Amino acid sequence: MTALTLNLNSIIKLTKEQFYQLCEENSDLKLERNAQGELIIMPPTGGETGRSNVNLILQVGLWNEKNHGGEVFDSSTGFTLPNGADRSPDVSWVEKSRWDALTKEQKEKFIPLCPDFVIEILSPNDSLKKTQSKMQEYMENGCRLGWLINRKKQEVEISRPKQDVEVLKLPQTLSGEDVLPGFILNLQKIWG
Repeated sequence: MTALTLNLNSIIKLTKEQFYQLCEENSDLKLERNAQGELIIMPPTGGETGRSNVNLILQVGLWNEKNHGGEVFDSSTGFTLPNGADRSPDVSWVEKSRWDALTKEQKEKFIPLCPDFVIEILSPNDSLKKTQSKMQEYMENGCRLGWLINRKKQEVEISRPKQDVEVLKLPQTLSGEDVLPGFILNLQKIWG
C-alpha cells in the first residue's frame, strides 16, 4: 500500500491548529501535510522497515545520551516546517539550544521548526521521487544533514544544504559529520 494524497483545498484549508486536532482525533492514522496543504495518509510500515527504524533510533539515541547535544524523535513526531508543511521523519534530531528555546506548549504539539538531522527509510511501497522531494524540502527548510536509506538498492542518499546529493552504494557506516559530532551509524543490520 502506498501513501495516499488527499486534496481538500477546494472545500477547506485547514489551519495549523485544525490539522493538529485532525491528527489527534484520528490517532490510528499517520498523517502528514505538504506545503500546498494536501493531506498525505501514510500506511503502516512492514516488519523489515519497522525493525530498521528501531535500529536507527537506538543508535542515534545512544549517541545522544552520551553527548547530550539535543533531542531524538521517532516517526510519530510531527514537525511544522517554515514552509508550512507538517512532516514526520522516520528519525530526527534537534540541537539542544533550539529545543530549549521552545515553549512548553510548542514542545507538546507539532514542533514548529525543521530538525537539524533527519533519516528517511524508503519502504518497499514508497515512491523514491516523493521521498527525495521530502528530503529536499527538509534541506530547504533548515535541515543540516539528511540520509535517505534505500534498503532495496542498498544505497544511501546524503543531503546537505546547498549541495548536490551524494549517493553511496552499500556503505557499512555513515558519519554524522559536524551535525552529530562523533556519531558513526552502523548499517550492517540495516542491510541484513
